[in-house]
Amino acid sequence: MLATTASAQQPATSVPTARATAYGKVTQLPDWSGVWSPGAGRAGRTPLAKPVLTPAGAKLLADYEAGKAHGENLQLPAANCVPTGMPGIMRQPYPIEFVYGPGVVYILHETFSQVRRIYTDGRPLPEDPDPFFNGHSVGHWEGDTLVIDTVGISPMVNLVEGIKATEKSRIRERFTRTAADKLTDEITLTDPTLFAEPYVTTQTYTLKPDWEMREYVCQENNHDAADPFGRPSMSIDEKP
Repeated sequence: MLATTASAQQPATSVPTARATAYGKVTQLPDWSGVWSPGAGRAGRTPLAKPVLTPAGAKLLADYEAGKAHGENLQLPAANCVPTGMPGIMRQPYPIEFVYGPGVVYILHETFSQVRRIYTDGRPLPEDPDPFFNGHSVGHWEGDTLVIDTVGISPMVNLVEGIKATEKSRIRERFTRTAADKLTDEITLTDPTLFAEPYVTTQTYTLKPDWEMREYVCQENNHDAADPFGRPSMSIDEKP
């Protein structure tokens, strides 16, 4: 009876050991703990270059700019608390934070209190993903650089202002710590229907040791409001 009891209990003791081993590997990853700020306002963030567009992409942008000339497209969907999505969320003027787990890296965003899940367990990208605002991301480590591939971005999301994602849109990021207090995200957008060549941008974050993440609830009267044509509105329920 004693031998039977000991045998029955043995599998339970292996679970904490496996968990400890998994988290032991996590501690070997680069330490990006703390709160990171992209800078406040447009001047505080890394400037963006203009993308080289295909004829179809250029037409989308031209139509968008023409709408602006007629008073439309003056407010982005975020004015009505619609999430910015990828890659725009990485450039919002609010801090981010990294949390590691076995086979996953979480990027916590103060923007809309969102979480990006970067799976680093070796899984492939989904072949037919449901469209998400932040897409579906898998990653791997190349030394101290975190490489992330993202697909399945919602067609509601602006890859760049005036140009929305398609099923062929893909994003690759390379996160590298370039100094004790600096972390750089190199973002490469590809979409053969929109971009004539890969569109590469960078965003640098500064470590803020004394900062804490705050709650961001857009619906708590924290919206500018826009009608369906992107025109400023006094009410989110106002009709065009």
